[in-house]
Amino acid sequence: MNPDLTLLQPYPFEKLAALRAGITPPADRSPIALSIGEPQHAPPAVAVEALMAALDGLARYPLTKGEAALRRAIAGWLTRRFALGDGAIDSERQVLPVAGTREALFAFAQAQIARHHAARVVMPNPFYQIYEGAALLAGAQPYFMACDAAHDFLPDPDSVPAAVWEQTQLLYLCTPGNPSGAVMPLPLLQRFIALADQYDFIIASDECYSEIYHDEANPPPGLLQAAAAMGRYDWQRCVVFHSLSKRSNLPGLRSGFVAGDADLLHHFLRYRTYHGCALPPPTQAASIAAWQDEDHVRENRARYREKFAAVVPILQSVLPVTRPAASFYLWSATPTDDATFARDLYAAEHLTVLPGSYLSRLGTDGRNPGAGRVRMALVASLEECVEAAQRIERFLTRG
Repeated sequence: MNPDLTLLQPYPFEKLAALRAGITPPADRSPIALSIGEPQHAPPAVAVEALMAALDGLARYPLTKGEAALRRAIAGWLTRRFALGDGAIDSERQVLPVAGTREALFAFAQAQIARHHAARVVMPNPFYQIYEGAALLAGAQPYFMACDAAHDFLPDPDSVPAAVWEQTQLLYLCTPGNPSGAVMPLPLLQRFIALADQYDFIIASDECYSEIYHDEANPPPGLLQAAAAMGRYDWQRCVVFHSLSKRSNLPGLRSGFVAGDADLLHHFLRYRTYHGCALPPPTQAASIAAWQDEDHVRENRARYREKFAAVVPILQSVLPVTRPAASFYLWSATPTDDATFARDLYAAEHLTVLPGSYLSRLGTDGRNPGAGRVRMALVASLEECVEAAQRIERFLTRG
């Protein structure tokens, strides 16, 4: 067995299952889960129809690199969405379709990390647990940047010692952030690009929540957009990860892409050819249709805005919640220990939220920046989200 497997911690939902074990919630309340960020809105018809029409593609092996039409659709979307300019993305060399960002974020570290005792992977804290697992199984040591209220839940590059940057091979960023929904502004992204140049490391920017935001006039910026504003159209040391799971309510399609530095993607493609994770042709057809359609994405954002508008005022009477700039999460402080709050809420109201400490690690200062908070995903129906907020209000005002 690979000894590095023993370094992996239980996944947050394993911890949550253990926390709830032995508890019998009230039978007169239907279960509501705000714990997992799995979109529940209907998939767009345009993608479903394209998928069904392409089922004859199951009779052939797909290319790991993906069909040229899919890569062109992705390059076109990137160019339009982040105002990169015509021809800024070479669909042949700078785009690679992947089976969802989860597997790609993990696999990318395996392909890029040069194993030696001093290899570091820097990541935000709290974080998507794949970052940590990817670092450990690539033989690297994670280093955590606290994303707490003192820094508007954004990573602070100055919190990382120069000695750590010197050992860093890969930096994971997440914008909009999971779990906070905080959006990294262009100057901060550009600061990280400058550090990557100075210390010669790669930036992997997880942007899978980029299409769920509140202000239609101000979509969240991305890493490639930041590089373009610096005149950096070679995308050197920069790669971005995007997915149809959140944007298009297609988590089961397992479709996303990586784009950016052509040299890095060249080596990643070689790795993936051996990895065996090409997208089936029907999946690629549905993906093309989804990336080329924005109507369903705007409708999706409107539905999330409606939920936040209904839920936040109810919760604000009992919790210090604010609507995030983006994503479908609420990242709220709790009046008691976060795990205790989640356990007792489940026991009293048959409602599941995720303790923030399960998404974080102890930092070098001995603090867990997720402690004392819970993540609530507003992915259920509007009616269920409102009911969940009312249950939390009742739970906290009961006495």
